[in-house]
Amino acid sequence: MGVLSEFFKGLRVTGRVLVDTVTGDGLVTTKYPEEFRQKPQRFHGRHVLNRYPDGMEKCIGCELCAGACPARCIYVRGADNPPDEPVAPGERFGYVYEINMLRCIFCGLCVEACPTEAITMSSLFEMSTWNREDAIYTKDELLMRPDGSVPHMFPDDPLARHKELETADGWLRATAPSGVAAYEGVQGWQGTPGRANWDPEPDQEARDA
Repeated sequence: MGVLSEFFKGLRVTGRVLVDTVTGDGLVTTKYPEEFRQKPQRFHGRHVLNRYPDGMEKCIGCELCAGACPARCIYVRGADNPPDEPVAPGERFGYVYEINMLRCIFCGLCVEACPTEAITMSSLFEMSTWNREDAIYTKDELLMRPDGSVPHMFPDDPLARHKELETADGWLRATAPSGVAAYEGVQGWQGTPGRANWDPEPDQEARDA
């Protein structure tokens, strides 16, 4: 008798949800892709390589992101900056930068390891492909343009929200120093061209002074 009671109890829940779905009340799903859910501020999505406001690349080719990656999906090779036309501040720049999205676990450790805030993560996650080669993102797809926009791997993809690569509000913020909750919401990124513009992040001692 107890088994039958639980069986009909389950049917009652199923029937109630079915009625709500037909009538439009209490829907628990969204009409994707016509409707997109609101993603959290720290959503780990597609990566972006940033520039400084003057257009120079932030990546210095140090390979710390590749070293911190637990999935070993990042490949970086640095090169010496051309003396006449430097690509990035300092002596070196990221000559080769590749991310294998099939291996990436979107943990965000590459963002935390980067000393120049060169790599961040957007809230875009529509990245389906038909072959493995298209899942390897290079600088052509990762590096933002001088105007602050970011190229998309598949510009004609109707399911992708390209605007999520063009707005600062959708990009991942770095964690506060020591994870102190009092610094939540404080702008902490260096400036970038286009719409994404953050002030440099001072250390915790400077903030308390």
